[in-house]
Amino acid sequence: MDMSSPRVERNLSRQSSSKSNMGVKKEVAATGCCRGFNSVRTVSSTAPTLQHQQRYERLQLKVAGLEKEVQRQTELRLMYRKRMENTQDYLKYCLQVAQDNGILDLIVHSNGQLSQSPLSLYTINSPASTPTPSYHHPNLTAIIQQAKINGWHINPSEIELGEVIGKGTTAEIHRGTWRGCDVAVKCMSDAFFEKNANGVVFFAQELETLWKQRHRFVLQLMGACLEPPHHAWVVTEYLNCTLKEWLHGPGKRPRERTVPLPPFEDRLMRALEIAQAMQYLHQQKPKVIHRDLKPSNILLDDALHVRVGDFGHARFLGDGEMALTGETGTYVYMAPEVIRCEPYDEKCDVYSFGIILNELLTGKYPYIDTQFGPAKIAMEVVEGKLRPVLPSREEVGELIELICLCWDANPTTRPSFATINHTLKTYANTLLKTSD
Repeated sequence: MDMSSPRVERNLSRQSSSKSNMGVKKEVAATGCCRGFNSVRTVSSTAPTLQHQQRYERLQLKVAGLEKEVQRQTELRLMYRKRMENTQDYLKYCLQVAQDNGILDLIVHSNGQLSQSPLSLYTINSPASTPTPSYHHPNLTAIIQQAKINGWHINPSEIELGEVIGKGTTAEIHRGTWRGCDVAVKCMSDAFFEKNANGVVFFAQELETLWKQRHRFVLQLMGACLEPPHHAWVVTEYLNCTLKEWLHGPGKRPRERTVPLPPFEDRLMRALEIAQAMQYLHQQKPKVIHRDLKPSNILLDDALHVRVGDFGHARFLGDGEMALTGETGTYVYMAPEVIRCEPYDEKCDVYSFGIILNELLTGKYPYIDTQFGPAKIAMEVVEGKLRPVLPSREEVGELIELICLCWDANPTTRPSFATINHTLKTYANTLLKTSD
């Protein structure tokens, strides 16, 4: 065929033009498609929706909560490990004492016939048996007789219970009326006696502690209903403000102050009155140790004078005697030796007072500047690494030395309340002379 003929040239030109147009269409189509796809991808990657933001924030909160829980569990694990080590050390100490006094030989050679501990007044119960609570304990019987003789035995029908003004794990505190007087009525719960075989002993111990005290800065016992488990009531004078509320205001532990700080002289006098009450208790025969001294257990009357109260953890100690009940009280105010479950004496109250004195002078909750929980605080206190932030020396001068002595890790270094009273009185007199 002749490729140079006019017809052939026209056909070739038409085919070439058609191919060229198809190539342009494909290119345009491809370019347009890619441009649209790229555009969509760009929009989705640079403009996250509000829904995604909210989901991200929720996940962040969950992660923060989990991290906090992990930290808490870690602190608890370390605390329990330390407690186990302390318990092992204490058991070794007990075995050594038993061996030195011949008690261990007595137990070993008893051939299983020993039914009563040489160190206990109570028969040992089998672990499988559940002791039946007794509501007629000899201690309580003697206290009932004393109450009737001295006129502070109260029939429950004489008391008109009002609103609940306080609540704990073992009791509720009501405002009440007795013979025309406003009173506070601490009502022990039935469950406390049902679940605790020694419940009556503890109840009797609190009453025995209270009814013997006669001091203007110790809470006054008005009387008691002595019919556990349903009417185990401790009736005291009614005071509607605690040292904690007076110093910090109502509610929990806010980081920022919500009420004005009371004048320095008033705070100093509250500390002096607490020290006077504690000196009185420690110089009793036998001495009384409180074991749960803290601002919420110290009440104020209308003239702002203190009353040391809540003797639920208190006990009597003879000269040279040591208590052995570990972890009695509140971690923040608890002495290191008590946290470690070691034997302790009245100097555990001095440690608690040191924390309270610092709290009164600074106007701040103990350890409020840390992120630690109670368990972590206890561990750091035991290690001697943590104490509350002290006030400036310009504000309180020599009282800083008194605070540091009171909360010293070594109980024998802590001063007696007689020494504390002398120091506070001297400082207060100097302050009054300076202000005049």
